[in-house]
Amino acid sequence: MQCRKYVQCVMAGPCVDVGGIRGVLCDTLTPLGFEVYPFKIGWYNAVLSSSLHLPYSDDTLAVVVLSTPSMFERAFRPFLESGSCVGVNDPIDQCIRHCISTCVSQCFPGQEVNVSYDYEVLPNRKPKFLAQTAAHVAGAAYYYQRADVAADPWGEKKMFGVCIHPKFGGWFAIRALLVFPGAAVGEELQQRPPPDCVPSQEARVELLERFNFRWQDWSYRDIVPAAERYSQDQRTYFSTPPGQRAALLRQWGLFSAEDSGAQAKN
Repeated sequence: MQCRKYVQCVMAGPCVDVGGIRGVLCDTLTPLGFEVYPFKIGWYNAVLSSSLHLPYSDDTLAVVVLSTPSMFERAFRPFLESGSCVGVNDPIDQCIRHCISTCVSQCFPGQEVNVSYDYEVLPNRKPKFLAQTAAHVAGAAYYYQRADVAADPWGEKKMFGVCIHPKFGGWFAIRALLVFPGAAVGEELQQRPPPDCVPSQEARVELLERFNFRWQDWSYRDIVPAAERYSQDQRTYFSTPPGQRAALLRQWGLFSAEDSGAQAKN
C-alpha cells in the first residue's frame, strides 16, 4: 500500500513528520466521522499529578481521536450492517475499536502504536487516560471545570467538568488515545490552547449546571451553536437504556445477536 511506504518514511529516524502521521490518520479516519489531534505526552503530564502520568518521555508523540456526529452514519451503521458486531461488548465500543485498530494495522505496519480506549481501565480501576484532559492539551476541545468559574456558586457540591468542541459544542465524544513510543516530536509541534468558546462566566456556570444537574436533557451540548448535531436515530440510541439497545438495533434491522448488555456511552 502507498500508505505503508509513506508512513515508514515519516516514522524513520529520531524525530518524525507529525504532519505526515496526522495526514495518514485523517485520510483513513476522517471519512468515518472522526477527528485526530496530535500532542506531546509532556503537555498531558504537566497538568496532572504524578500518579496520573502516562509512562513515556515528554517528547513522545500521542494522538487523541474524537468521534463527530457523522460517525453514527458513516462508521457505526456500516459496521453493524457488515455483521461485524459479535459477542457481549458494547456495539459502539466494538465499532470504534474496529475502525482504529484497522487504521493502525494498515497504516503503521511493524511500528509500535499503543492504543487506549475511553472505556478501558487499569487494574486499580483508574482510566487508562483522562480523555478530557487529552482533548484539552491537544487543542481539540476546551475542558471547562469548576476552576474556570471565578465566583463559585456551588459550595460543597461536587461538580464535574466537561469538554466543549468549537464546531460541535457538546455533540461529540473522545474515543481513543494513540501513543507512538518510538516517535520523538521536535519543535515543529507547538502547543496551541483549545478555542475558548464559552468565554463568559455566566455561560460557564450555565454549562456546568446543565451538565451536572440536567445532563439527560442534552441541553449542555447546545451551550454554543453547533454546526452539526446528533441525528434523531443517534439520540434515540444513546437515550435507550443499555440493556434495551440490542432490541432497538434489531428493530432497525441492524443487529441480529442476543442482547449485548451494552454499557452507557455518549
